[in-house]
Amino acid sequence: MEDFRTEFLQSAQALQEELTAWRRDLHQHPELGFDLTYTKAFVKARLEEMGYQPKACGKAGLTVTAGKPAQKCVLIRGDMDALPIQEEADVPYRSQTPGQMHACGHDMHTAMMLGAAKLLKKYEDKLAGQVKLMFQPAEEIMAGSQDMIENGVLEGVDAALMLHVMTGTPIPRGFIMIPEGGTGSASSDFFTITVKGKGGHGAMPQLSIDPITAAAHILLALQEIHARELTPGDFLVITPGIFQAGKAANVIPDTAVMQGTIRTGDVEMVAFAKKRIAEIAEATAKAFRTEAVVEFSGSCPPMIADNSMSDAARKYLTELMPQHILPPMTGNGNKIGGGSEDFAFVSVQVPTIGLFLSTGGTGDGCQYPQHHPKAVFDDSVLHLGAAAYSYFAIRWLADNNP
Repeated sequence: MEDFRTEFLQSAQALQEELTAWRRDLHQHPELGFDLTYTKAFVKARLEEMGYQPKACGKAGLTVTAGKPAQKCVLIRGDMDALPIQEEADVPYRSQTPGQMHACGHDMHTAMMLGAAKLLKKYEDKLAGQVKLMFQPAEEIMAGSQDMIENGVLEGVDAALMLHVMTGTPIPRGFIMIPEGGTGSASSDFFTITVKGKGGHGAMPQLSIDPITAAAHILLALQEIHARELTPGDFLVITPGIFQAGKAANVIPDTAVMQGTIRTGDVEMVAFAKKRIAEIAEATAKAFRTEAVVEFSGSCPPMIADNSMSDAARKYLTELMPQHILPPMTGNGNKIGGGSEDFAFVSVQVPTIGLFLSTGGTGDGCQYPQHHPKAVFDDSVLHLGAAAYSYFAIRWLADNNP
């Protein structure tokens, strides 16, 4: 077994140059949501070159399988979409698409999944069952996973694994974090508050009803939900990220619009937060003679890490590359991450684990985090991700298909 592990890791390392070229090509051609024309064609062509027969799944997803039908099937997933951000990173392979950037590292995920596909094809005789590879669109808008599930991606699947890169954290490049079992990442819900007033001349506010003043008080009041209505240890984040009103400095507008996100690890907390946001917005607006219309959208549940999958991932990857595995978290246990992940829809249906690979820490010169226009992801670790995806699948099938 040790000889195979050494050979397997060497095979992954041998793919590094090719993985880098793939990733940089994808980085230069970022696409959003379900509109992945270039990306999907690129992935499909690479998979066909390896001998796979890719199948469309949903609006823009792709799947292939390796191995043979058996009692058990494990799924591995990589997401493919980018963000509506103008890239400012000083790299030679910067985005060539204005206003779009792979600022979350999904180009890394796609390249690593292609590397995993190549390794699984090379070692297909080692597969005791079947691996399904899920190339997913629209993760950033929390819609791609559900779309693929509705189109049958989980049919026959017994367990699932995802991997996500990190940058700009204290964790040095090349280290893999394996969450303990339990809630690993937050739920995600979005809200829109439209405050309706009465527009007029900025020099005569007495003749108008100012929606900006009302919306500003709503904005401040929302922060009191966590500060004064919950215990200090409760996890709830309410963040307004858009506040828009007016087009001229001397005009009071008719409306002001605020949009934001709710993050928590508890579905009951989501219901509580929505109730209080609506109550506060409506009552505060009324106090300032305006009207508030509150709408909620884009609900995604918390991501659940399965205990047995967490234990398996730590066992298998420690076997393969012990020097790259972070030790289990101690003290306060497994802390919930504030970020959300639409793979959560998979985690409520089959046992799931999500791994995290650092592609550059603050000590490595990567000062900017994901979703920042200057974020940089070090692609020298791509072979580690490809190896983690594929080796986990090989070992999990060996243990679960006697």
